[in-house]
Amino acid sequence: MPHPAFTPSNVAVVTGAASGIGLAAAKRFAGLGMRVVLADLGGPRLDAATAIVARDAAGGEKDVLAVAADVSDPASVEGLQETARARFGRVHVLMNNAGVQPGSTIMGPRENWEKVLGVNLWGVINGCQAFVPGMLEHGDAAVVINTGSKQGITTPPGDPAYNVSKAGVKVFTEALQHDLRNRGGCKVSAHLFIPGFVFSGMTSNGRTEKPEGAWTPEQTLEFMMESLARGDFYILCPDNEVARSTDEKRILWAAGDIVENRPPLSRWHPEFGPAFKAWIERK
Repeated sequence: MPHPAFTPSNVAVVTGAASGIGLAAAKRFAGLGMRVVLADLGGPRLDAATAIVARDAAGGEKDVLAVAADVSDPASVEGLQETARARFGRVHVLMNNAGVQPGSTIMGPRENWEKVLGVNLWGVINGCQAFVPGMLEHGDAAVVINTGSKQGITTPPGDPAYNVSKAGVKVFTEALQHDLRNRGGCKVSAHLFIPGFVFSGMTSNGRTEKPEGAWTPEQTLEFMMESLARGDFYILCPDNEVARSTDEKRILWAAGDIVENRPPLSRWHPEFGPAFKAWIERK
């Protein structure tokens, strides 16, 4: 049984909707008979995505709206909220999915850090602060889906700005759900969406064919919808390369760095590499 927010004629807003997971989500929601708002940077990609989603929408173009928005700018996101409300009314599904990954180093260019934190973390905060008050006010069943990352949980070396942004999304979404579940009669819930290896524009690195280890955006969306139907908060997606059991062990090992007083990121520390390998291989 799908989550009641995904009801025909209800309204879904998806950021980062011009490609990848965002586009797959917009198509899926339209296919359920929902009215869909696609938000992304303006341009040909957003126009093309909107045309694709309109083909799956019950009412065609009249049930789909494209809005050019910069999620790092709170005024732009507030404008998105006002435009969506003026066109369709109540919003029932908010998917804060927009994300960037230009690469970073600890001492690297400040502009990379600002861009990543602005889109990946502030984009989520801005989206929730703009839309959630209205979702609470209308009183219908509603969901907020914030796209995080396994890199925000196990924080592997290599792209610290991205890890910091996604760790922030995890913490913010946990706090949001705690707040929502403690409101009497509240029908809004928040969920942390944690994709695995997904073949998309952000991860393709110039490749034109999906690697065997990756899932498609559509596969990832199917897993998300099944998880939402169960009421899961942590939507931890596997892929063709990493099973859930492996993800769980990686997450537990990362938490163990604190409990066991190991060096940070000990999984990649020469002294602890063999122990981590044995931990992963343990039945």
